[in-house]
Amino acid sequence: MNDPSSRLAPSGTTAVPRSVARWATHSPYSSPGEHARLLRAVPTDPDALGQVARNVIAHYRAEAAVMPAERATDVDSRWLATILDLDHSRHGTPLAVPRAICDRVGGCCRDHALLAVGVLREHGIPARTRVGFAAYFTPGFHHDHVVVEHWADGRWVRWDPELTAGDPAFSFDPLDLPLEKGVTGEDLTLPFVPAATAWLALRAGLADADLFGLDPGLPVRGDWFVHDYVLFELAHRQGDELLLWDTWGAMSTDDTLEGADLTLVDEIAALLARADQGDREAEDELTARYAADDRLHPGPRVRTLSLTGPSRWTDLASRPLETDRLSAE
Repeated sequence: MNDPSSRLAPSGTTAVPRSVARWATHSPYSSPGEHARLLRAVPTDPDALGQVARNVIAHYRAEAAVMPAERATDVDSRWLATILDLDHSRHGTPLAVPRAICDRVGGCCRDHALLAVGVLREHGIPARTRVGFAAYFTPGFHHDHVVVEHWADGRWVRWDPELTAGDPAFSFDPLDLPLEKGVTGEDLTLPFVPAATAWLALRAGLADADLFGLDPGLPVRGDWFVHDYVLFELAHRQGDELLLWDTWGAMSTDDTLEGADLTLVDEIAALLARADQGDREAEDELTARYAADDRLHPGPRVRTLSLTGPSRWTDLASRPLETDRLSAE
C-alpha cells in the first residue's frame, strides 16, 4: 500500500481546475461556524483525518450499546457547526484528543464524511460527500453509505473515513476506492457504488433491488430506496449535504415508486454517471437542473423522518451560520 500522505496535496501545490475548485468552498452544512480553528488543527491525511472523525462521532447504531440514551437525537444534528458545538460543550479540547465512545456525538456515515469534508475544505482542498452503497459490510448486500472524495494529483480520490488503512478484512485500499469505468451502471462489483450507478443497473436489469438498502435485517430497501438515493447523491454534489432521512420534491412518499417520475431520475442518474467520467457539460446541466427544478432541490424546509425521534418539518433557513453555497463556476 502506498503512503497515505501521498494521496493528498493541498490545493495550492498543483493547479486545480475551476470546475473542481467549487468544492473547496464550505457549504452551509460543512461550515464549522465558530469552530474553524478546530478544523484547521486536524491533519488532512485521510488515515489521520478518518481517525479524528471516528473519535468525534460514534455511529448511532453500530455503537449504540455504549451510547447514553440521551445521545440518540444527536444523529439529527445536521449542520457540522452543530456537531462541533455538541462536541466542544462536552470536551472543549482539540478534536484529535481521545474521547470515550460514550462521550462522542452520535451520528452516522454521513456525519463522518461531512466532518472530513469540512476539514478538507477548511484547508482549501476540494472535497465532497458521495452517496451510494457499500458492498463491504455484509457479503452479498449493498448498505446505504456516504464516503468522501477529495481532489489530489489531478483526480478525485474516493475514501471511507469509517475504515482504516491496511485493514486485513478488506482486499481493497479503503483510502483509495476504485472508481467507475463507464456510464452504464455495470460497475456493481466495486466496493462502493454511487447511487446513480446502482439505479442505472437496476433499470437495466443487472441487479436485484432487494439487495440495496439500510440493512439486510430491515425492510428499508428496494427500488424506491435507490431511486431516492439518486436524489440524495445529486443534492450532496450540489452542496446540500442533507440527512439521509430528509424527504422533499421527487422523493417517494410511501416506500414504493407509485406515481414517481422515473424518467426524471433516469436522466439525473445518467448525468451523474457522465459527470463522474469528467463530462463538464453533464456537470453543468446537473447544476442548472438542480437550481431550476423544485422537485430536485429542497425548498425552505424538508420533512425529516427521524430515526431516533418524531418525524417533523425542518426549517433549513435556520442554519447556525450564513455561508455561500457552492459556486457554479
